[in-house]
Amino acid sequence: MSVSHLPRHVTQISADDAQRAIGGEVRGSHKGQQTKTAIVDAALRLASQVGLEGLSIGAVAEIMQMSKSGVFAHFGAREELQISVVREYFHRFEQEVFTPVLQLPRGLPRVEALFANWMKRVAVELQSGCIFISGAVAFDDRPGAVRDALANSVNIWLGAFRRAVVQARQEGHLRSDADADQIAFEIHGLILALHYEARFLNKPGSIARAHAGFAHVLATYGRGAPPAAPSPST
Repeated sequence: MSVSHLPRHVTQISADDAQRAIGGEVRGSHKGQQTKTAIVDAALRLASQVGLEGLSIGAVAEIMQMSKSGVFAHFGAREELQISVVREYFHRFEQEVFTPVLQLPRGLPRVEALFANWMKRVAVELQSGCIFISGAVAFDDRPGAVRDALANSVNIWLGAFRRAVVQARQEGHLRSDADADQIAFEIHGLILALHYEARFLNKPGSIARAHAGFAHVLATYGRGAPPAAPSPST
């Protein structure tokens, strides 16, 4: 007997059952995504303390009060969990540091806001640690997907910062001969030095020195500054 020859009420029940099944799958999928998000959040907090290399399925399962197999069901391997942590860290970094400045006029206002937001992020990370920095130390000579995820995230961010510097030059806020790559390099160097001196060496006044260094960079490359000497080829 074909479906068309079944009694109407039987066909309707089957349709209702199908709808309930679909609804159950959607709810299950939503709950699964919530669990996965919670696992990534817990893993990110752990990685901030012990680094990506110290991250393990077992440690995250203990924090989540789940079985290892429960965590493993969402992340087929430790490497996949590490990559998810890198992506979530970058997403939060982007939302806190980069996205807010898009409301500002192009040019120096964005460059100054980017640095200010970056410094706010660093102030927190001096206590918890920066995954980009600790990850670079752990994976700099270890090719693979985790290193690629780290390097890609950092390159995207530095590229965005460099574009803000280029726009500042185009708006006439910096000297016409200002080297955007050099400016981005020097400012990135300030952040790295701040992490090293404040977090590792516990030197007082490091944050103030970073702000002073940023002001010096702007004074050096600002519109009223004298032309720069030729850069060395190496």
